[in-house]
Amino acid sequence: MHFTRPRDLVVAGLLGLVLGYLLFLVAYGSLPQLPTLAGVTFAVLAVIEAGLAFSIRSRIKNGRVVAAIGIARSVALAKASSLAGAFMGGAWLAALAYVLPRRDEFVAAVLDTRAGVVGVVSSAALVAAGLWLEHCCRTPRDQDREHTRGTTG
Repeated sequence: MHFTRPRDLVVAGLLGLVLGYLLFLVAYGSLPQLPTLAGVTFAVLAVIEAGLAFSIRSRIKNGRVVAAIGIARSVALAKASSLAGAFMGGAWLAALAYVLPRRDEFVAAVLDTRAGVVGVVSSAALVAAGLWLEHCCRTPRDQDREHTRGTTG
C-alpha cells in the first residue's frame, strides 16, 4: 500500500463534486432539507483520528512497542478517511454551488447553505486528520529518507 497522493484526493473530490451536483440538479426539489449537523460526523471522526495520530506518534518517538498490524490498520483507516473526506467535501461543495445562487428563490436553500458549510469544514478536517494519521504511522527511517531527499536534491 502506498501513501495517499494529492491526485487521489483531487480525483475523489472532483468525483464527489460532479456526482453531487448532478444529484442536486435532478432531485433537489424532492430531497428533504439537509440537516445542519449532518456533516458533524466527519468532524467527530477527525478528532478521534487526530487523537490516534498523536498517540501513535508518541509511541514511535519514545520507542515503545507498536504492533505492526495496528499501524497497518491505522494507515488503512487514514487512507480511507482522507478519501471519504475528499469525496464528501466535493459533494458538500456541490450542494453549496447549487444552493447559493438559489437562496432568493427557496427558503430551504438558506438552511441548506448552513448544512453545506458545516459539511465542507468537517470533510476538510477529516482529510487533514487522515493525512496526519498517515504521516504519524511512517517509520522513522521513512522520515529520515524524506529529510535526506529534501536537503540533497
